[in-house]
Amino acid sequence: MRVVTTLSELWAVRESFPGPLGLVPTMGYLHEGHLSLVRRARQECSSVVVSIFVNPTQFGPGEDLDAYPRDIHRDLRLLNEEGVDLVWTPSAPEMYPPGYQTWVIVEEITKPLEGKYRPSHFRGVTTVVTKLFTAVQPHKAYFGQKDAQQAVVIRRLAQDLNFPIDIVVCPIIREPDGLAMSSRNKYLNPAERRAATVLYRASCAAQGAFEAGERHSDTLRRIMVETINQEPLARLQYVSCADPDTLEELQGPLNRALLSMAVFVGDTRLIDNILLGE
Repeated sequence: MRVVTTLSELWAVRESFPGPLGLVPTMGYLHEGHLSLVRRARQECSSVVVSIFVNPTQFGPGEDLDAYPRDIHRDLRLLNEEGVDLVWTPSAPEMYPPGYQTWVIVEEITKPLEGKYRPSHFRGVTTVVTKLFTAVQPHKAYFGQKDAQQAVVIRRLAQDLNFPIDIVVCPIIREPDGLAMSSRNKYLNPAERRAATVLYRASCAAQGAFEAGERHSDTLRRIMVETINQEPLARLQYVSCADPDTLEELQGPLNRALLSMAVFVGDTRLIDNILLGE
């Protein structure tokens, strides 16, 4: 496994890897969710590149950039065990040199949900993903369904900017009790960790109602809200029942939907989602 840090090093070795080439962008502190993406890329591609970069531009004021967990030595060991060909670990100055002033903005689908509460987040995401795509030039790029809005945004980005890249969105990987795997789960103390399962319980409650025949969007939202509000350590930020493609909130009866939510458990903000009718 090769490990490079600069663009010049990346470009020097990129052409030596046979295609198709798969890219797995990460912010490090890897868990089974990340590794599931690597394994999918390994199955489908001749070469696999993983990027590790804690992207400062997708963190808003007061968010956890400085505290975001990092363990590069463990990450590299795990990726080597998975047979990754190349790991790119750029620095912030490499990605955003002095005087940097160019941004990539996807308009409407970044405004609701996460975009409403983290207004600068997706500008950072779409800009860094564009830079990763341009630098690595993959044939396929792998993202997790856990960040559901991000997946929709990146698909739109790739389509609108004519990137010849297949965007592959892989299923959420969960702990045995249903909590979606996330690097931020590390922040939870034992009581908060138990309480955090309320996100999955809320999704399952709404999914159960849907499978039993409930089709009204307001009812599904109410089920999620009521479930979350039963957990004393949880503080709801939003629940959504939206069109899976446009992310517009659905009103009235539905046949398919993306149910998503953001919930604070203690001081830790967690997100989760589930697709209905897919």
